[in-house]
Amino acid sequence: MGKNFTFQLIFIFLIRLLLNTGRRFIYPFAPVLGRSLDVPVTAITTIIATSQFTSLFGLFSGPIADRIGNRVVMRTGLALLSIGMLLCGLVPEYLAVFVGLVLASFGKTVFDPAIQSFIGHHVPFTRRGRVIGIIETAWAGSTLIGIPAFALIIEHMGLRISFYVLAFLGALGWLFIARILPPDSKEKGASGEKSGLLSGIFSLFRQRETAGMLLFGFWISIANDGLFVVYGLWLEESFDVSLVTLGFSTVAIGSAELIGEGMTALFSDRIGLKKTIIICLCLVSGAYFILPLIGVSLIWAMVGIFCVFLFFEMVMVTSFSLSTELLPASRATMMSGFYALSGIGRMIGVLIGGILWGFGGITAVAWAASCFTLLGLGSLLWGLSNWQHDGAGGSQGD
Repeated sequence: MGKNFTFQLIFIFLIRLLLNTGRRFIYPFAPVLGRSLDVPVTAITTIIATSQFTSLFGLFSGPIADRIGNRVVMRTGLALLSIGMLLCGLVPEYLAVFVGLVLASFGKTVFDPAIQSFIGHHVPFTRRGRVIGIIETAWAGSTLIGIPAFALIIEHMGLRISFYVLAFLGALGWLFIARILPPDSKEKGASGEKSGLLSGIFSLFRQRETAGMLLFGFWISIANDGLFVVYGLWLEESFDVSLVTLGFSTVAIGSAELIGEGMTALFSDRIGLKKTIIICLCLVSGAYFILPLIGVSLIWAMVGIFCVFLFFEMVMVTSFSLSTELLPASRATMMSGFYALSGIGRMIGVLIGGILWGFGGITAVAWAASCFTLLGLGSLLWGLSNWQHDGAGGSQGD
């Protein structure tokens, strides 16, 4: 891990920034897309929901990556992004844009487990929290850098050109990834070739460690998206905030995510990945619980929301690092399973959040989120109660 790896790390960060922007830009620009396509905003939210659903199909991309190599699957993800965005630009009709945006979103679903597996193969376990923490800043970066840049392109050149720009950048990434990232060795793909795709997926549920981690991702995702889907309604109804203030709250969440990713990179390896997750799970559960209690003014409500997303981001990013070592022979399979179960949790969280909001407002949502987070903690402790890193993993390929 020298200058060459540092360059690879920068390249991976930029690719993740591109893919995350392609997934997240739909949220703030749903009204713009609706007006451009002459459809109601509900038609755009249907695209968002379908894009989230693609995470389920990511279950199969991990075992494929373990069989044919991470770099091939990463290029496939970039190709899907480029083709999807090109379709949106060439055919500005609702059905074509629907298909194009879902394809682009699926590109991220395919890419993410493969890149986490790549890092697991090339970065020692003792430094993995730092490296994955750095890479994951691209998630917050999409909110703080990618989406504002996208907005400038739309403002000055129009929506169609913005699609072409993303397609072009995706094609550049596809071209250069084979030149910048090393090919997968035969040894690393060998384990995945011995079993079928479905047996690789089912193996995640047969082992206590991996099953516990999957359940952990499921529960905490229900908690976070349950709050995320209603926090804007809470701010509007309780404090009569303007659209600008709601927009600022998104920046606050992005900043919390960025700080959480940075703190993960700085401290998780020193503290220990498992211990970091446990500590931050307790903190985020407490943040959920006190949110309705301290949220008596807009400032304190924003402080509470900031703390929730700060600690939650630390939990998620550190869990990525830990998950890459639970099944070293099939890292991409493990990561695709984790992303898929978390995606299911997000979808359920959206539904539960709306129901709980109608039943008991922010108190019901936040306290339920605290309980779901504790269920995630219980799943983690159950799964990893006897797991210890042997000190040998993660150094292969260095």
